[in-house]
Amino acid sequence: MLPPARTYAALRAAFRWEIPDRLNMAEQVCDGWANREPERLAILDLSEDRPERVSYARLHALSLRVEDVLRRKGVAEGDRVGVLLSQSALCAAAHVAAWRMGAISVPLFKLFREDALRARLEDSGAQVVVTDTEGSGMLAPFGVAPVTRADLPEEGRGADAAQTGPETPAVLIYTSGTTGKPKGALHGHRVLTGHLPGVEMSHDFLGQAGDMLWTPADWAWIGGLFDVLMPGLALGVSVVAVREAKFSPKILARVAKAGARNVFLPPTALRMMKAEGASVRGLRSVASGGEPLGAEMLAWGRAAFDVTINEFYGQTECNMVASSCSALFDVRPGHIGRAAPGFDVGVIDADGQETHGEGDIAIRRGAGSMMLEYWNDPAATAAKFRGDWLVTGDRGAIEDGFIRFVGREDDVITSGGYRIGPAEIEDCLMTHPGVATVGVVGKPDPLRTEIVKAYVVPKPGASVTPEELQDWVKARLAAHSYPREVALVEDLPMTVTGKVIRKELKRQATAETEGGRA
Repeated sequence: MLPPARTYAALRAAFRWEIPDRLNMAEQVCDGWANREPERLAILDLSEDRPERVSYARLHALSLRVEDVLRRKGVAEGDRVGVLLSQSALCAAAHVAAWRMGAISVPLFKLFREDALRARLEDSGAQVVVTDTEGSGMLAPFGVAPVTRADLPEEGRGADAAQTGPETPAVLIYTSGTTGKPKGALHGHRVLTGHLPGVEMSHDFLGQAGDMLWTPADWAWIGGLFDVLMPGLALGVSVVAVREAKFSPKILARVAKAGARNVFLPPTALRMMKAEGASVRGLRSVASGGEPLGAEMLAWGRAAFDVTINEFYGQTECNMVASSCSALFDVRPGHIGRAAPGFDVGVIDADGQETHGEGDIAIRRGAGSMMLEYWNDPAATAAKFRGDWLVTGDRGAIEDGFIRFVGREDDVITSGGYRIGPAEIEDCLMTHPGVATVGVVGKPDPLRTEIVKAYVVPKPGASVTPEELQDWVKARLAAHSYPREVALVEDLPMTVTGKVIRKELKRQATAETEGGRA
């Protein structure tokens, strides 16, 4: 845990990374607590009519049962194990089992459809996926071995834990980019330790007596998995699990009544609450990340929660690198906090030199939560770095130590807290027999930050409708990434080499929004 400190400067000065040569996340989040305090509450599952209390001992036993099945399926060190589950004890146990074996877990989103799942399963090479009955049906076309709760033995003995270290690959998380298929960010066992300083800051020193965590973010994404679930388990802070199709303020009220008092709410969830005039009391901390909040939203948050919302910043490749912390310093609207202890966050120019003006937000090598590499993609890995810095792709400036976010340098769409790559949606639409050309961009939206908008040129003589194309993407990718607007057009702005000029489409989409407001 972070050292006690009364000022941000004192906190950074006192902090030192403590990463041992032997490190396994299964020990951090489960096995160690199961030995020391077996009856301590790990997960409170509110998804059913009757709440289920899962102690660390029960989580440990469940993970051993999963491990037994994985070993019988032939999983060995370095093999990839998919986890296609929503928030649940089995989801946590599947990751723990894979890590204890020295395997690599691959979180998969239950809203993915066939094309999205195929891309990740084929790229990762995962042959076994821990899932549920619904997930087994989703996996049928891929020839992988599903493992459900029904497959688990009554007891699991497990085996000796693998001798892993901080750089041993442990988890492969796919991130959407602007070109090509989603890239897999490969992380070592140090990734959890690397998240802890920022997570603790974002919740005003998480780990105090009575703390309990919850987020509506799915545990298939780094925001749910490593901003909430695994840090909570590692710190001995109970985590609430809820499986709901959509967020609503009533869900937050329910989990708060059950004891949750530390929540991570994506900006879209906050906007939904603001639009409904909802408020919740009894929370000790509210964290948010994914896109910047403005002064108006921060002011509303103080009134709605009686606490200051702490914004944090990071990405799948290197997460939780900066955060606000109202317990240490006043939050500055328009900024995303200050560098977390142990992280050197800078703004650099095209030559990789730090600049005092606006530039590329970057993180210096050596950060605990920094990925090892992009899976099977050395060229993309090399392109992600500029000298000694990992480049985020975001533009910003640092003012009095506070990081001001300016905008995204790439075309990634931020919608409802998700980062959505336009290339994957364009590729999907291009498989429709009636589509000739397509360009996908984010269109500004007051609730979701952006919505996905597709500009489609139909093939000559083809009869297609926007609704048909929306359903095409929904059925193949994911329910959260389909284009909420489809415009059928005669042509698209192109470069001389035939590439769609997304910036032109982006300007057009923005003008449509502004015109509508006018």
